[in-house]
Amino acid sequence: MDDDSRYARWEQRTEIPLFLASLVFLAAYAARVLAVGMPSFWRDVCLYTNVALWLLFAVDYTVRWRLFGGRFLHFARTHFLHTVVVVLPLLRPLRIVPLYDVIQRRQGQPRISLHARVIAYASLATLLLGFAGSLAVYQAERGAPDATMKTFGDALWWAAATLTTVGYGDITPVTTRGRSIAIAMMVGGLALLGAVTGSFSSWLLQIFSRESDTKPPES
Repeated sequence: MDDDSRYARWEQRTEIPLFLASLVFLAAYAARVLAVGMPSFWRDVCLYTNVALWLLFAVDYTVRWRLFGGRFLHFARTHFLHTVVVVLPLLRPLRIVPLYDVIQRRQGQPRISLHARVIAYASLATLLLGFAGSLAVYQAERGAPDATMKTFGDALWWAAATLTTVGYGDITPVTTRGRSIAIAMMVGGLALLGAVTGSFSSWLLQIFSRESDTKPPES
């Protein structure tokens, strides 16, 4: 069996369990951040759950690299999303696109169009990035001197304004960690907005092109 088929089989077998594990990771992290009165025992359970799942993601990344073959830097560069979700495990649910491909291969059903996939993926990625970013920045800003972000609702409002590139400026991060998160979310928001705009424009051009081709010639 060649390396490509071994890699594909590993991906097909692990994508769904790892996606479910990523949702558990996000839920455990959210519980740690938002549950203010949580007993220390359950906070420790959430922490250990996050650590264990992160180690699981790291093992999966290592196995993929070994099955892929070649140098590590080449693998990290050609599998950028894998690398990102290991460094930032809160974004692991962004692997929903490969998950969709795995499910479609198992069921043998026709896939939706590329434009619809891009728009759906960008929409889900925006929601995920907004929620994960809100949690991370709220954890960083909570209790900081001169913080303007007092509640998780403030963090959600800030994330919405940041991802949509509106930037009202009424709520701004004051910590170094919070501002680093803000930079990442700005970049992510611009990328997602560009993906949706470009895909939607391409879809419209295809529709107009088909209508022009089917229009009867003038007499």
